[in-house]
Amino acid sequence: MKVYIIGIGLIGGSMALDIKTHYAEAVIFGIDANENHLNQALKLGIIDKKAQMEDLNKADLVIVSVPVDIALVLLPVVLDVIEENALVLDVGSTKLPVCEVISTHCKRRNFLATHPIAGTEFSGPSAAIKGLFQGKTNIICEVEKTTFKLQERAMELFQRLEMRIRYMDPKSHDKHIAYVSHLSHISSFMLGKTVVEKEKDERDIFDMAGSGFESTVRLAKSSPAMWTPIFKQNKKHVIKSLEEYIANLTQFKTLLEREDYDQIFNEMANTNRIKEILNGKK
Repeated sequence: MKVYIIGIGLIGGSMALDIKTHYAEAVIFGIDANENHLNQALKLGIIDKKAQMEDLNKADLVIVSVPVDIALVLLPVVLDVIEENALVLDVGSTKLPVCEVISTHCKRRNFLATHPIAGTEFSGPSAAIKGLFQGKTNIICEVEKTTFKLQERAMELFQRLEMRIRYMDPKSHDKHIAYVSHLSHISSFMLGKTVVEKEKDERDIFDMAGSGFESTVRLAKSSPAMWTPIFKQNKKHVIKSLEEYIANLTQFKTLLEREDYDQIFNEMANTNRIKEILNGKK
């Protein structure tokens, strides 16, 4: 099986490692605009060979793992080059724009829109992790528009990677992911910004930062080059989630000003049920 991965970062690289583990016959080809990424991926054994876009006509599977703005330009080109029996996956965090951009392509049936809910705050080939997707949810959109034999091939891959499958339409995906992923990244970035601007002496931050602060700002270490296009593509839903979040922050501030600590307790106690929700996810 010839697998071409475009974008050898955390997700693309981790996919490559797992495919190597579960498909002994797989040969992994890497395509990346960053030559250093390709060289690093080769050195780390993530990919077997470098490749170019014109080589995609030899592919059995193409995984597009690039920033979502680049994916909109790249995917129609990928579909132009591949042969009739090739499967193309994208793994981006927004789904409606990408589904729309290839909706009328003559090889739409070769494409499957996916979003593996997995990752860390790190990027680049060195961030790749074997087993990253085990037990993680993979959102699949518009599965009915992919030819059945290629659906089967994709499901076999996801099964071997031990992923949980959830089907969702692109609009619903982008709405819900704004709350559970995009908003949390913005919160982390802006908390980090607030602390960095306020604490001029970095030693104060390091000395006083506990595990709670560290875990909350973990996502602020994520790549701006990846996240800015995500916020741009999902602007409508991100703004809505921000409005609701800001309203809750404002309400909490008002309760403090009023010294209404009973209501503050109730606000936090009512929110504690997030533990049950997250435990049910496991």
